[in-house]
Amino acid sequence: MRLLNKISAYLNVTFCSDKLSMDRSIPDTRHAECRSVHYDDDLPSASVVIIFTDEAWTPLLRTVHSVVNRSPLHLLHEVILLDDFSQREELKGKLDEYIKRFGGIVKLIRKKERHGLIRAKLAGAHEATGEVIVFLDSHCEANEGWLEPLLARIKEKRTAVLCPIIDYISAETMQYSGDANVNAVGGFWWSLHFRWDSIGKAERDRRKSAIEPVSCKRCNYLAYRRENMVWMCGGSIEFIPCSHVGHIFRAGHPYNMTGPGGNLDVHGTNSKRLAEVWMDDYKRLYYLHRPDLKTKDVGDLSERKALRKKLKCKSFKWYLDNVIPHKFIPDEGVVGYGALRNPNSGLCLDTLQRDEKSTITLGIFACQTGGSSAQVFSLTKSGQLRREITCASVLRSREDGPKGTIRMPSCDDNNDKWSHERGQMKHQATGFCLDVDGLKSGDDIVARTCVADKASQIWVFVKF
Repeated sequence: MRLLNKISAYLNVTFCSDKLSMDRSIPDTRHAECRSVHYDDDLPSASVVIIFTDEAWTPLLRTVHSVVNRSPLHLLHEVILLDDFSQREELKGKLDEYIKRFGGIVKLIRKKERHGLIRAKLAGAHEATGEVIVFLDSHCEANEGWLEPLLARIKEKRTAVLCPIIDYISAETMQYSGDANVNAVGGFWWSLHFRWDSIGKAERDRRKSAIEPVSCKRCNYLAYRRENMVWMCGGSIEFIPCSHVGHIFRAGHPYNMTGPGGNLDVHGTNSKRLAEVWMDDYKRLYYLHRPDLKTKDVGDLSERKALRKKLKCKSFKWYLDNVIPHKFIPDEGVVGYGALRNPNSGLCLDTLQRDEKSTITLGIFACQTGGSSAQVFSLTKSGQLRREITCASVLRSREDGPKGTIRMPSCDDNNDKWSHERGQMKHQATGFCLDVDGLKSGDDIVARTCVADKASQIWVFVKF
């Protein structure tokens, strides 16, 4: 079913995209102030590298058209299309013929075996001869004036790694939309999966203008792009508000991401390599989410560790303390952390795999031997019962009587206090305690009036 959904999403994007001109007009989503900025004539030249594997024809070529059409020719040194072993027939001879219309500025390089995204990017960088390398996905549209602000900032600050503002292109309709303001930047879960985070107050207060670069101390894609390496090794990351690039956000990929046999955990392999090389002792928090990978062989890491030493990169603790001090660390500054277990029933507090991008209701599930990421909770010294970015509160309705359900809104919007007293997990505002009485695995957890020594209200933290 998942494969069918991916195929359906891919076909829908192709169907909608094929109806549109390669040179279609899109709305200029930049802030009004960006349009009056004057840039130096002697900016460095750019090699734009686009990696693709079995990309749909029109999204790929519209990416190229948009780059060529909306980039000053004296700044666009070349566009490198790197084919990471595509199998689709139209991406072979037909593509070679098509790019001739660009007069040699678009170059096509083909790999004879699949490299994967990171190795393919390195190969593309090796081929690039411009002064600055810009990587774009193969289903993007560069907007007006997208390149100049990136190059101008690189000229000012060579150690910076820059990101344009990513506008939204609907996979269903191909409609292009964007916001002139920077509202969110990339972040990461301790499982090393990506998430969006709001810009911190300190950064909002620091900026004097809406078009000033956003210092992305919260731009941490980690397992995907290794942004922590940039900070730890002397660089910085910034979003450039005057540079906008649209991106098709689709449900699946047109290519296999699980290896030749379809059974490889690519994210697991890459994220474990990152954890082992760069996270020092904090890799323990990654393994809270991926205990299955503790003994997995992910290849020789000696070269990467030697590179870190050669570059004199700082520790991961320095990164946490100085770059992302807001990042919650589940086992520091806490009264307890791990699985919250009711010994009498063998049930643990659990997210029930509900999507934590929105406010969820907590449940209970059989405690998992060896640990489960859905059962990792912390009770902080300030009284928050929480996960990474969400904190527990009691939702009580008139129909509930003396009980309530446990909701998990953002910690930014929730200051509820809890205490762990005589084994009971007590909500201070209501006086209710977590209670599994009459519940079974998979049910929503409830909070009821606290009763001293009631077995269904006794909880202990179990460390993995």
